[in-house]
Amino acid sequence: MKNLNVLREKMGVYFVVGTQDCGYSMERTLEIVREALLGGVGTLQLRDKGSKLTPDQKVELGRHMQDLCREHGTLFFVNDDVELAVYLQADGVHVGQDDMNLSDVRAIVGPDMYIGVSAGTVEEALAAQAGGVDCIGVGAMFATSSKADAGEPIGPEGLTEIRKAVGSELPIVGIGGITLENAAEVIRAGADGVAIISAISRAASPREAASAMQGIVRSV
Repeated sequence: MKNLNVLREKMGVYFVVGTQDCGYSMERTLEIVREALLGGVGTLQLRDKGSKLTPDQKVELGRHMQDLCREHGTLFFVNDDVELAVYLQADGVHVGQDDMNLSDVRAIVGPDMYIGVSAGTVEEALAAQAGGVDCIGVGAMFATSSKADAGEPIGPEGLTEIRKAVGSELPIVGIGGITLENAAEVIRAGADGVAIISAISRAASPREAASAMQGIVRSV
């Protein structure tokens, strides 16, 4: 069963990753995921964009990620691919503004799967909330090269506006260009957590990067 308090706690450090972030290698991707989970990542999202994986390989990657998440008590989300999320019985699915209608997503995934939606404006956030989402990914916080569709940065100020609009109950994770140096700003702006791509996937030690990020989130 869904529990938004569990979700809020687990999404403090939310790692978004696919093979495109790890040299297009499934083995390297899983190695980085394993290290990141050891460092304290609470939510992992499979976001494999423009990769060279076949559909069967993507299922295999997702299954391995999910197994690792279960070992570490980490929530497992799938980005965009609702069918894959259902097939793997993921904890959640995250969809963008241009993806499937929220009511259609809920009808497919059922009542117990978390649904996250991207939001870059107050209007998008309120529409997502009205549509019954469980969390929103707000951004881009800062300029980023890891997510080509991230849009213009709205900054922590934009997140604060969205937090005021949706109230305190809806879990929010900030995403886009977040680093160890600016993560605290995002939490202070009203986010429950930070979604990270390159700050972990490209770190010399993904485990140490995740641990350091967890420390920052918990200290704010």
